[in-house]
Amino acid sequence: MSLEIDITRQFRGGASISARMTLPTGGGTVTALFGPSGVGKTTILRCIAGLDTPASGRIRMNGEVWFDRATRVNQPPQARRIGYIVQEQSLFPHLTVAENIGFGVAQAAARAVIVKRLLITLGLDGLGNRRPSQLSGGQRQRVAIARALAISPAFLLMDEPLASLDTPARASLRAELRGLLASAGIPAILVTHDQSEALELADHAALMIDGSVRQVGPIAEVFSRPQDDACAAAIGVESVLSGRIERVEEGIAHVRVGSALLVALAPPEFDGIEVLVCIHASDVLLSPDGTGAMSARSRLDGRITGVVQEPSLVRVGIDCGFALTALVTRAAARELALASGQPIVASIKATNVHLIPRR
Repeated sequence: MSLEIDITRQFRGGASISARMTLPTGGGTVTALFGPSGVGKTTILRCIAGLDTPASGRIRMNGEVWFDRATRVNQPPQARRIGYIVQEQSLFPHLTVAENIGFGVAQAAARAVIVKRLLITLGLDGLGNRRPSQLSGGQRQRVAIARALAISPAFLLMDEPLASLDTPARASLRAELRGLLASAGIPAILVTHDQSEALELADHAALMIDGSVRQVGPIAEVFSRPQDDACAAAIGVESVLSGRIERVEEGIAHVRVGSALLVALAPPEFDGIEVLVCIHASDVLLSPDGTGAMSARSRLDGRITGVVQEPSLVRVGIDCGFALTALVTRAAARELALASGQPIVASIKATNVHLIPRR
């Protein structure tokens, strides 16, 4: 079971948005369509929903053709049985909460049962007779989610559904939404530029850069193993470095980066090639002298070039023959007395060094 998308949307002036990907749809799988603002994520969502028409290509859901330019198939939005949740909520201001939720359900008898169930499920019990203007932002978004689920959609599209909420409301609803989608068994696409949101809500990810989908796969793979330097920059890998593999022995590569030598996993065919070396700051371990038994194979003597306090972590810049960034907790920074100019040993496990061939 899958959603197959191979489309191009053309705009006046020559700009275009394209997507070529196959997304799993079984068991309530959630795919994050991730990327910075303005790359075309919403356009792709609107094409899937049937609200925009691609210039070319095909969209097929579990074998059913929703759109095919070549054969002139273009099913209308209502025929695609899609639930659509947008950032602005778009509730009908003149209808009550219950009337908003049940708006798309045709049968009156079924409508009452569905609305009652969703009011309870989404924590809106007792609010059915209120108008949207009488609700908080979080409550209004819960109503929008309930309305999308009321029609028992075959697929759910969510366009930055939590972006308009304050931080506490967003965190609370994010946790509930993941459980709700899993229990309902409805596959979904989540448009977001928030990496934390993508990691918490999604099973798979499709990464968009400059108007096209560049990498698709399981969420952990996309965010930890970018396929090129543009993908690495888009997902926020702090250290992307040029290196050369000096040798590969028993699946272990020795990689020269600046004046330092790193250890990483690599196949034999990587021997001698130039690579991009990607290291997440959170995978770098720091110690004053590097003593003690440790499984990390790369131990780099360096000097701290900067210490920056962030809301819950401390970002540490290190010169160890190349520029490296580490992220540590505030408690660790205090215990290590981290300060600019201080000698430090940075350790990185081979499994946390990702290599991208530059052939």
